[in-house]
Amino acid sequence: MGRRKRKIAVLASGALVAAACGSGSTQPKPTPACNTAAGQPVTLSVGAYQSIPPLANAGCLIFPGNASITDSARYLLAPQIATDVEGATLPFILVGDTLHPALAASQAEASASRNLKLGDQFHDFLRQQERTHFAGLGLAPRPAPSAPALRLPPPNVGDTRSFKVCSKLDCTTVATVLATAKVVSGHLAIYVDNNAPANGLTQTDFDALGAQFDTRLYAIDTTAFGRESDIDGNTVVAVLMTNIVNKLVTKQVCQTQGFIAGFFFGADIDPAFASQFNNGEVFYSIVADPDSTLSCAHSVARLKSLVPVTFVHEFQHMISYNQHVLVRSGQPQVTWLDEGMSHFAEELGGRSFLPGDDSSFSDFVLGDLLNSYEYLDSSGTHFLAFSAGIGSLAERGAAWLFVRYLADQYAADTSFASIAAFTRSLELTNLVGGADIAAATGTSFATVVGRWALANYVSDLPGFTAPPELRYKSWRFRTTFPLLNAQCFKFRPPCPFAKPFPLTPPDSAGDAVSLSGSLRAGSAWYALAFQPPSGPGFNLLFSGPGGNALSPTFVPQLNVIRIH
Repeated sequence: MGRRKRKIAVLASGALVAAACGSGSTQPKPTPACNTAAGQPVTLSVGAYQSIPPLANAGCLIFPGNASITDSARYLLAPQIATDVEGATLPFILVGDTLHPALAASQAEASASRNLKLGDQFHDFLRQQERTHFAGLGLAPRPAPSAPALRLPPPNVGDTRSFKVCSKLDCTTVATVLATAKVVSGHLAIYVDNNAPANGLTQTDFDALGAQFDTRLYAIDTTAFGRESDIDGNTVVAVLMTNIVNKLVTKQVCQTQGFIAGFFFGADIDPAFASQFNNGEVFYSIVADPDSTLSCAHSVARLKSLVPVTFVHEFQHMISYNQHVLVRSGQPQVTWLDEGMSHFAEELGGRSFLPGDDSSFSDFVLGDLLNSYEYLDSSGTHFLAFSAGIGSLAERGAAWLFVRYLADQYAADTSFASIAAFTRSLELTNLVGGADIAAATGTSFATVVGRWALANYVSDLPGFTAPPELRYKSWRFRTTFPLLNAQCFKFRPPCPFAKPFPLTPPDSAGDAVSLSGSLRAGSAWYALAFQPPSGPGFNLLFSGPGGNALSPTFVPQLNVIRIH
């Protein structure tokens, strides 16, 4: 999961512009297609918006002429399927006045890729195994023992313990590791592989990491998401820094595809499988290896900045698995929302350093900003509700943005205490996915996700006052992304923040609007439609290819807001 990065300044009080669009394909315009007799008038004042299903109106939306003789009118259009069905897609067209004879994928659509680094692929594999009850590992579940398991005493510094660690990326082989406890601090114990390379972390480094894990990151995760399990009774989460994690990838693969910085494995605490693994709470991490003896090099400085971010992310997964599966005997949280919560945990970890430590804040949030920029730059080609195995870094960015939006809108205020109360409501339940969100917000998932799609563009749009429910409160993205764009020289080419703001919808006259492609679960495409002063009205057809009706199964809707 480890990205190489130079120190980048992130403006904590700034704003992140949430928006991304694919331009859609341009088609010839033969014959009028809107059934205006069955169409729906769309009359909006500036700042007003609607989420319009295309069924009752035959997909035909009728925009009136611009009554102003001095000002132009402009609308943001965001077609979407407002479903939480993971991986759902629906072909669509959105065209002004005319029907495309055939649907062709846009250039952005055709070039969309699942650009996951190897570490994220492994991470997805582990989450997928949890959701399929470890079906891919060939393990036979064993019933939980009728008698309580042996309770272990809390460890002491200097204690040696053996661990079972996945030694292949498919976890079909397991290595046994002997490790020594270097730090035991409150709820955390840091163990280090007895065969770890020389020139690694010092005892002072271990003590500092232990203090950060226990007094800061543990408190953040358990306050925001609930408590972890303690199936072995030893009162601690083991942080195992081991050579085996480094060696999951070769030096060559590491240099070209990335590496695994750390992970949590649900089988360690699942009652049906725990006895075949570590039967306790373990977070696995790479060890420092400045001389590249195990795989690619990982300096002490790099490890100290990377591992805390990975820990706060993976610990959320551990807590979520406990709360949904062990405590409530339910299913694990759906993949995309579980990832969104873990990336949000990274942001919460970073914000705990403010005010005063902007460098640490940046370390924790830069990955989320990178991912969300990529999403907003091409949102139509990515899912919000992605499933394990198909997620991309951009889709992790979407999930983080969505959870951030939820917290901004439905927490009582922007304080950590209020935000944590809201995020706990998403975890301390046997509900998952859209049903979980609807229960926590008191609003249908379709309504929430439609508002989020509009907020990504209008939240802090210059010269426009967005309705309160269409705003991010904790970021001003149209300030943050330009700041990162101005620091492009700090990144290896190509710059990941190539534009001041990533969401740049095509802008055309209303009757020239032309988008086509596939709508992906939860995500939207974007276009702008304008009318000159005293300009005539126009019609939009929102339908399937060939003018066929869009199936209601995945809740298609056209989100429209007038911004001028």
